[in-house]
Amino acid sequence: MKITNLIGVQNAYKAYGKSVKKTEAPEKPTAAGDKFEISDAARDIQIARKALSDVPDIRADKLNEIKVLMSSGNYKPSAEDIVDKLFSGIEAKKY
Repeated sequence: MKITNLIGVQNAYKAYGKSVKKTEAPEKPTAAGDKFEISDAARDIQIARKALSDVPDIRADKLNEIKVLMSSGNYKPSAEDIVDKLFSGIEAKKY
C-alpha cells in the first residue's frame, strides 16, 4: 500500500498525539448540611408520650381499695354500672 498524502497523515498523527484536555470537575455547592425542625405539635406529643410512659399501667392504690372492699363483702357494684363501664368506649350505632 502506498500513501501519497503525507501531509494529511502527519496532521492525523498530530491530532492523535495531542493529549486530551481533561474537563474540570464542577464546583460542589457548599451546603450547610441537612437539618430538621420538630413542630410545636410534635414536641407536645413527645412530652405527652413521655408523661404517659411514666404513669403505671395499674393504679395500685385503687386496686388495693377494691380488694379490701371485696374481701369485706362491701363491694357490690350494680349491674348497670358494670354495663356502663364495659361499653363506655363503644359508640352506639343508630339504626
